Amino acid sequence: VQLVESGGDSVQAGGSLRLTCVVSGYTQSTLYMGWFRQAPGKGREGVAAIGRDGLTHYADSVKGRFTISKDNNQNTAYLQMDNLKPGDTAMYYCAAGLVAASWALAHFDPHDFRYWGQGTQVTVSS
Repeated sequence: VQLVESGGDSVQAGGSLRLTCVVSGYTQSTLYMGWFRQAPGKGREGVAAIGRDGLTHYADSVKGRFTISKDNNQNTAYLQMDNLKPGDTAMYYCAAGLVAASWALAHFDPHDFRYWGQGTQVTVSS
């Protein structure tokens, strides 16, 4: 399974970006998807997740600003990011897994995600 992210860029505060994650080597409808981020000097942080059933979860820091979605026909997941803040600056990683229940994705446990992309950089300036 390969995950390839794209869409990262440098934007000003208040701007928007849409990150894309293309999945290959597996049927996406059988996977749940998540987005994590890691800022310099900080640990990896779960941002958003979507279960096979479409149930979504968000970190408190991004609720109301970020939206996760997936298109099983295109084997693609998205993270729409609006009203970006400098604190959103980080490398963003797409992840996918098979075994966790949708309700459990709210914990954003990286161990629930077996497959990871290489990351795409998002930089937000004030």
